Amino acid sequence: MGCCLPSEERNTGSVESLHVAFEKGPGHHDDVLLPGGFIQMGDHFSEGYLSNGELPLHEVELDSFRMDPTAVTNEQFASFIAATGYRTEAEMFGTSAVFHLNVESDSQGIAGSARGAPWWINVRGADWAHPLGNMSTWGDYTDHPVVHVSHNDALAYCSWAGRRLPTEAEWEYAARGGLHGQRYPWGNDLLTADGGHMCNIWQGNFPATNTGSDGFIGTAPVRSFPPNNYGLFEISGNVWEWCADWFLPKYYKNSPAKNPQGPTIGTGRVMRGGSFLCHDSYCNRYRVAARNSNTPDSSTNNCGFRTVAE
Repeated sequence: MGCCLPSEERNTGSVESLHVAFEKGPGHHDDVLLPGGFIQMGDHFSEGYLSNGELPLHEVELDSFRMDPTAVTNEQFASFIAATGYRTEAEMFGTSAVFHLNVESDSQGIAGSARGAPWWINVRGADWAHPLGNMSTWGDYTDHPVVHVSHNDALAYCSWAGRRLPTEAEWEYAARGGLHGQRYPWGNDLLTADGGHMCNIWQGNFPATNTGSDGFIGTAPVRSFPPNNYGLFEISGNVWEWCADWFLPKYYKNSPAKNPQGPTIGTGRVMRGGSFLCHDSYCNRYRVAARNSNTPDSSTNNCGFRTVAE
């Protein structure tokens, strides 16, 4: 999965406790109400990765819930930091992963590349406030999704905001936008419509050349691309989004039929939606059924999150 994102192998036992209860913040979440109902989860086209467990297809019923129309932005996350003084895992560990074409760092910031995926650079000083390295600042990307946030960091934000991460089933229900058995949030095959792109993914030859024909070679500001039928923006492409569930490939075989919460154990935490690095020639995980995962303390410049509320 190195084309998508690298995994970290960090000693989280050396890090201060991340599961902190904060006084609730002011919110700033313009929710979309999702009415609940039934979806058939899984890969309707049998084109996914067998190791990711996108099959079997199975029907799931969900109660209503509210969801952010966009990924949490840098501006929203900055409010959380200012209110709590929280330090992300990337800040505490001192490094995070940046895709090589996006790096903005002096030579002292380059700590090496990821094993087996040299297009991922381990950058000193890369974190939510310095999304491309120590020569970048979040202030230049206020309306972009916050990145370099681990699953643990996302949970800390949710604690402050009085919200939570979506379950994997909620995420797929929301991403489908009421369309049954379709490949993408907008339908099946068209990645462009009326001359415009439907999502922020890779164009060109990975990993050397991204033409940026959709307007971006990295993250895009939220609301840059058309929403799905539920009014959710960039739920496909742009950045991966953390879900609440542990990841277990065989879970679909035993998933509860109503409001599944995911397995009690797993190899990492579920991520959904793909990112600006996805392309159908090698990583078609911007499909609504596609599943991925990473260790809870991992952080990269192509992973963020959106939140939900009851």
